[in-house]
Amino acid sequence: MDAPIHALAALRTHAYAYPLLEVVHILGIALLLGNLVLLELRVWGLAPELPVKPLAQATLWLVVCGFLLVAASGLLMFASQPLELIANRAFLLKVCLLMLAAANAAWFHSRGSLVKLDRLAKFQTLLSACIWVAVVACGRWIAYL
Repeated sequence: MDAPIHALAALRTHAYAYPLLEVVHILGIALLLGNLVLLELRVWGLAPELPVKPLAQATLWLVVCGFLLVAASGLLMFASQPLELIANRAFLLKVCLLMLAAANAAWFHSRGSLVKLDRLAKFQTLLSACIWVAVVACGRWIAYL
C-alpha cells in the first residue's frame, strides 16, 4: 500500500517527476494516434495495395500499447490532483470525449467496418479523428482553465 502513496508524493515533490510523466503521456498519445490515423487513412483508400487486415493487426496492437501508456500515465496524473481536475471543465469534457471515442471504436469494430470499408466506416473514422483532436485539445486546455 505504501508504494502508490510514495509515487503520488514523488509526483508532487520531485521537480522532474510530473514532467517526465507528461512525456510518457505524450509518447503514448503519439503511439496511439499515429497508428490510428494510419489505419483510418487506409480505410479512406490511401495505399490500397496494403491489405487492410494485416495493417489493422499491426496498427491496432500499437494503438492498444499507446492507450495503455496514456491510461496509466493519465491515471497517475489524475491521482496527483483529483480535486483540481474534477473541477476543471476541460478535463471533464476530455473524459466525456474519451467515452465517446470508446463507443465509436466499439461501434466500428462490432459492425465489421474494417471488412466493409463503406461510407459508414469512412464516417466513423472521420468521427474518430475529430474526437481524438478534441481530446488532445482538451488535454492541453486543462492547464489553462
